[in-house]
Amino acid sequence: LQRQNMNRSKMTATKQEGITSMKEDYSQWYVDVISNADMVDQSPVKGCMVIKPWAMSIWEATRDELDKRIKETGAENAYFPLLIPQSFLSREAAHVDGFAKECAVVTHHRLSLVENENADGSKEQMIVPDPAAKLEEPLIVRPTSETMIWHMFGKW
Repeated sequence: LQRQNMNRSKMTATKQEGITSMKEDYSQWYVDVISNADMVDQSPVKGCMVIKPWAMSIWEATRDELDKRIKETGAENAYFPLLIPQSFLSREAAHVDGFAKECAVVTHHRLSLVENENADGSKEQMIVPDPAAKLEEPLIVRPTSETMIWHMFGKW
């Protein structure tokens, strides 16, 4: 409880910057709200945020309540992989145009350590994709692929 109060104090001390109108740009409004509430921090990975512990507790409580309500209707949970074969994404071609440029592609399943010589003659070790570990088919990072979901439902 003391830690939560410290976090709340920090939150109220955070400088409130302009918040985009929800009607103007819902996505930016959401980012503005959670950023100004000090719920997230920018990750070193472009486009990714880290949810802070106190904000995660809010998410978990919300998720648990929604999960309870959804299960009361008879629905069941399933978990699907984050990675899908590129051929699956091609099946969603009509929907891809808006987000395709934002997708990450996995091409190898292992990394190798190699020695690199710098311009000044010094050497450093680098991590690179192992050429012997190239995937047969690239995988796309796609957390909500309808093609993966329907592929699996078809098997069940």
